[in-house]
Amino acid sequence: MIKIENLETHLSGFNIYDINFSIEEGEFFILMGPTGAGKTVLLEALAGLIPVRHGKIFIAGKDVTRLPPEKRGVGIVYQDYVLFPHMTVTENIRYGLHFHKYEHKETEKRFEELIEEFELKSLVNRLPLNLSGGELQRVALARALMVNPSVLLLDEPLSALDPNFREDIRHELKRIHQSSRTTFLMVTHDFAEALLLGNRGAVVNKGRIEQVGKMEDIFQRPRTMFVADFVGMKNIYDAQFNGSKAIIGDGLELNIGCRSPVRVGRIAIRPDDIVITKKKYDKNNINAFSGIIAAVVDQGFYYEVHVQVQKLTFKSVVSKKILLESKFFDGAEVFLSFEPEVIHIFQPDSYQFNEKGEA
Repeated sequence: MIKIENLETHLSGFNIYDINFSIEEGEFFILMGPTGAGKTVLLEALAGLIPVRHGKIFIAGKDVTRLPPEKRGVGIVYQDYVLFPHMTVTENIRYGLHFHKYEHKETEKRFEELIEEFELKSLVNRLPLNLSGGELQRVALARALMVNPSVLLLDEPLSALDPNFREDIRHELKRIHQSSRTTFLMVTHDFAEALLLGNRGAVVNKGRIEQVGKMEDIFQRPRTMFVADFVGMKNIYDAQFNGSKAIIGDGLELNIGCRSPVRVGRIAIRPDDIVITKKKYDKNNINAFSGIIAAVVDQGFYYEVHVQVQKLTFKSVVSKKILLESKFFDGAEVFLSFEPEVIHIFQPDSYQFNEKGEA
């Protein structure tokens, strides 16, 4: 459906370089990365809103690189909605029809379906000024879908909403995607959001693609140190390797379960793979260490617990219930443990991920 070849564009401070990836028809594809990574620039290049310096863009097998936006079969929804303030909900939704030729009966049917689908019937004569954030987002989605695009581009569509509206719109997006043949490409910096919505995705860093693949592969098998950090592997350490051992800090030895493919590099461990207990977990093949809780950080739905082991800090996550029942408070003595299989190894040249046991 979408194929991007060697794409480059240069704007002041927001450049993208050598972008290559494909999106299948009907996929929900997620473009991830931190603020300033170039995600929106790439989205606007696909939409035809900014010029391409080098490379090609194909949509449904057609080269659209030099085509104007209205000729690409693409709809776009921004995080701040970009509705016309002087137009009613009806006028905003119908606006895109000025650039396309449809039968009147067909457009009326499409309009009625969208009004029903997004529960906008009571709002059709209102101006955007009189709508809530969730209502504005639903109108913006209806406007983008009114022209029946083959591709829908979504630029952080949930970031401006409060948690309740965000959940509603997330379910709405998933439902619309499942009930239509439209290919979705969504930009987000929220990896949890990406996991809930996407089939596949790509991580962008400083205008370049770091990794492309299935969401679970990006989450469980990051290919670079940047991706590991982005997906929440907060325990990242320089390491030396000796057989099946990794030595970190001032000599702390970890069992990695097999012979390392490199002698020097880094390791990464997800916080949710580290278990904290009050009693030592005694098992031969597990990594278990005693430590002191240095900090407990409230992260909303869970707590991040920092445990000092020698001169190193390990970060784990626990629920509020476990935190209170186990009395995991600052200064408490605890044991932490993790399986060798959860340790990810990165080679030193560009800190690319290596599967264990492979050179």
